[in-house]
Amino acid sequence: MLQQILRDMYIDPELLAELNEEQKQILFYKMREEQLRRWREREEKARMEEAVLRKTARRNGKRVRWLRGQDGEVWVWVMGEAPGDKPYEQISEELIAERARLQAQKEAEELWRQKEAEITKKFRDAMAQEKARIVAEKWKIEMEDRKAAKLEEEKIQEELKKREEEERQKGEELIRQQEEIRAKELYLSLKQAQQHSQHSDDDQEWEEQLRRSKAADEERSHKARRARDEYRRQSLRAIQKGRVAGLSHLFQGTNLSKDQEIKLNNNSASPLLSPAIWERPSRPLSRDVIIRWFKEEQIPRRAGFERNTNRIAQWFHGIISRQEAEELLMNKSEGAFLVRVSEKIWGYALSYRQQNGFKHFLVDASGDFYSFLGVDPNRHPTLTDLIDFHKEEIITSSGGELLLEPCGQQKTPPDYSPLFE
Repeated sequence: MLQQILRDMYIDPELLAELNEEQKQILFYKMREEQLRRWREREEKARMEEAVLRKTARRNGKRVRWLRGQDGEVWVWVMGEAPGDKPYEQISEELIAERARLQAQKEAEELWRQKEAEITKKFRDAMAQEKARIVAEKWKIEMEDRKAAKLEEEKIQEELKKREEEERQKGEELIRQQEEIRAKELYLSLKQAQQHSQHSDDDQEWEEQLRRSKAADEERSHKARRARDEYRRQSLRAIQKGRVAGLSHLFQGTNLSKDQEIKLNNNSASPLLSPAIWERPSRPLSRDVIIRWFKEEQIPRRAGFERNTNRIAQWFHGIISRQEAEELLMNKSEGAFLVRVSEKIWGYALSYRQQNGFKHFLVDASGDFYSFLGVDPNRHPTLTDLIDFHKEEIITSSGGELLLEPCGQQKTPPDYSPLFE
């Protein structure tokens, strides 16, 4: 089941809901490891394809050569980090100053056009008024020397032009001063807007969310690493005890007498002997399919039986829901447990009574061994071996769950009756 999840990189939401928090963390860690493995494969494949393309390009006489640095790697320039590059802060300051200067220059040009129009109109009106005064007084007629009158007129015009030029210079100086003041104002305004944007509430909220996300990722990684190390330690201890099966051929030893083996084989037909009759679907589809799976695959492997007997184990239950399991465990003490047939996966669910509630662990039986889905690397040849193992060894390092008291049946007939009919 775990291999299928890692192959598809998908877990059914209903199945995910059956996992506790630590199982989810371990499963997330393993999926992340699978993603990294696939990424490395793609990178290696891309590297090989690139090498082939290089060889092809050499044969064709055309190729692209990347500039390489002193370390032999492809040379990459990152703005602001190469020697002689301006730092980002300086570039930002210069861009803001340039924007402020251009804006102030544009405003100054508009002011100058208005001022120039005012000056031109002012002196044009003055010239017209002076001419009107000369005509009105009949100055030219009264003067005997019309040349002198002309010179006087030119003198007056020259004086007016001089005054106009002085007025223009004063206007230009005034506009230039206003432009400098406006550029400084715009620079300060843009700088404040940039600082305000950098420290706005949205940015602070985003930074806080990023910090929390990183902290949560680190915490998940730490828990997963700690749990993985603990399970590796437990696995080594289990192997030393000789109670964990790593290969399917080890599952053959169940220590049954010859009469018991004959009786058990007569009561059930093994799907391994008749694959054409029973073909397991990819997932449980209905109760009838689950019952068929149990009879065809699990009874031959003595699932639910006590060790070395044909009695049903006290902790074994049929296809019951999580709520029904919790009702059975409600009045039990911490350490009480039962095993029920799962409706989510090809396997079982171990329901455990802890001090403040309940825990549920999925047991994968889709292969030729039994193991907890996601949290336990140990593989057991039989379901009874798994239960007996965790009567002495904890299930998770964080919870410290030991299987102390089996929870039996409270109904007549037992809820597992349809499985053995």
